[in-house]
Amino acid sequence: MRKKYMPALIVCLLILVVGLIGLGVHVVMKYTPTKTHMDLNEYYGQVADGEAALILGTEVLEQRGLISGEQIYLPLEVVNTCLNQRYYWDSENSAVLYATPSELFSYPASQEAGGEVWLKDGTVYLSLSFIKQYTDVDTYVSQDPARVAIQYEFSDIQTVMVLKNTYVRYRGGIKAEVLKEVKAGEKLIYMEGLEEWTQVATQDGYIGYIENKKISAPEQTACEREFQTEQYTYLSMDQPVNMAWHQVTSMEANAYLSEAIQNVTGVNVISPTWFSIQDNAGNITSIASSDYVAQAHERGMQVWGLVDNFSENVQTTQVLSSTSSRQNLIRQLIQAAVETGLDGINVDFEYLSEDVGIHFLEFLREMSIECHRNGLVLSVDNPVPEDFTSHYDRAEQGRVVDYVIIMGYDEHYVGSEEAGSVASLPWVEKGIQDTLAEVPAERVINAIPFYTRLWKTSGALLSSEAIGMDAAQEAVNTNQAQVYWNNEAGQNYGSYELDGDTYQIWLEDAESIAAKVQLVPRYGLAGVAEWKLGFENSSIWQVISDNLQ
Repeated sequence: MRKKYMPALIVCLLILVVGLIGLGVHVVMKYTPTKTHMDLNEYYGQVADGEAALILGTEVLEQRGLISGEQIYLPLEVVNTCLNQRYYWDSENSAVLYATPSELFSYPASQEAGGEVWLKDGTVYLSLSFIKQYTDVDTYVSQDPARVAIQYEFSDIQTVMVLKNTYVRYRGGIKAEVLKEVKAGEKLIYMEGLEEWTQVATQDGYIGYIENKKISAPEQTACEREFQTEQYTYLSMDQPVNMAWHQVTSMEANAYLSEAIQNVTGVNVISPTWFSIQDNAGNITSIASSDYVAQAHERGMQVWGLVDNFSENVQTTQVLSSTSSRQNLIRQLIQAAVETGLDGINVDFEYLSEDVGIHFLEFLREMSIECHRNGLVLSVDNPVPEDFTSHYDRAEQGRVVDYVIIMGYDEHYVGSEEAGSVASLPWVEKGIQDTLAEVPAERVINAIPFYTRLWKTSGALLSSEAIGMDAAQEAVNTNQAQVYWNNEAGQNYGSYELDGDTYQIWLEDAESIAAKVQLVPRYGLAGVAEWKLGFENSSIWQVISDNLQ
């Protein structure tokens, strides 16, 4: 009997052994990390000859760089968007301009590689050495496939330290393909923490996952940098700015300055509307007067001449996008300022379309150079921040000009679909807060209105007219309007009926102006501006002075 069952027993034992071996192999295979490296051509995408994959920080870009010999070139669009927006393509002269705080440099483009700027098939490329001349970056160049990793963020970043030799993998999981082996002590950029894995980026351009147990907790890291570049300095007043705009429409009108300011107190800057762009070649009309400047100086006021783009014959994009027109405009403004003894230039270019944004900023950079060479304060007027005005780029403005001015009015304007305040307090305050997210407070001036709108509703028709403070109070008194303080608007509100029509008004008066001016010290702003002389009540100047400190 024993011999009869022995073969069957052996077979069962063999089956058991094979099963145990299979199970062991399965367990080993399941829990043994793979060391298979990922095909980098799959990871970075196919890279054509003469091209290089680009990795910026923690992102692999779709755009490609170019390689010629040992030189590497990056597309200008990538550089401007991600690294340094001050490389400006001068299409008129086929060159790249770069404005430092004190000088404007021009680098001509070549149809061949070898120089700083390569114009290839209509696309502008900058050499890596040219980029590093003005931009703080670290670069890592690798082959197979050709690629360039660029690190450009060195503050407010989080890093983790590798605790033991391990791998960065394409995905979380020990069976995911290996991107790179990393050594203990190496620092990686922290991106996102998961339950058992963390997404990281290596300095040389791999973006993948590493086991949590093999890295330290993320910590804030600031890198010490040796890169130095010329820094902007600013011409600023040693007291809060109190600027009044003076609308001057003719040379003869300059003679009425003394009358316009006879009751004015506390104002230390006056800005006459003297200059306008005349044509698309950048020529200007000027009604500047040295006698006006001398008289203002006697009253202790600086004079910042205003330049606008209001002429119907002018296309602002055409003027500012042409280097010859742009520099002609700057040259004429500086000449007029020097000849009349101005203290500054106030730029009031309004209704700027999105396509003019980069040219407007280049104008300000170039204008800043010439203003500071001549000791002139440069200020720029801006609408209250909205999504559709992001191309004004107040952050860049704040880096290159002396003062960024918020035009804190026209919340409701002629053509508005509903009646409302010209400048309600919450709306003004939000405009300040949004501007301070981009510009240092000490270079922000908030402008307030001396006017309001008298709204008339006649049937289904809504219309309005802008009136000054005295005229507004007269309308209220004459028509015995019901007036009360509106907490929501931070203004006195009045309404009345006349000849079957309804009139509404949100008053600018001592109470509303005081509330707006109080925002200046509250937020540490540089000062206040007022539009415009002639619309004010004579007693309002003391209200501004009392609340500005």
